[in-house]
Amino acid sequence: MPDFSKDLIAATSIPLLLSILCEGESYGYELIKAIKERSGGNLAFAEGTIYPVLKKLEEKNFITSSWKTADNERQRKYYRITAAGKKQLQEEKANWQFINNLFENLWKPQINFSWN
Repeated sequence: MPDFSKDLIAATSIPLLLSILCEGESYGYELIKAIKERSGGNLAFAEGTIYPVLKKLEEKNFITSSWKTADNERQRKYYRITAAGKKQLQEEKANWQFINNLFENLWKPQINFSWN
């Protein structure tokens, strides 16, 4: 598994969580599992990382939460994206696409003409 910096994890957490929540409501452990599965096991968020981000998203009204009883009778806090969260995700996508394009341009092989 690659060793991602904490800064990179922090920078990607909001668009990752909002993207997954666009597919439907989910609870914390399920979100952690989805990120790990979608990254082919290369990206694993700890509970201590994801729950503060979920709280921040809720404070910004990008997501809402509600407690529900699961099939096993356990209480779980489910999260759902809001209209403001969907708008924020579109902004996040535009920002990441710009950064991705910038890196692609910077990292593409440079043609070096040598005129000896």
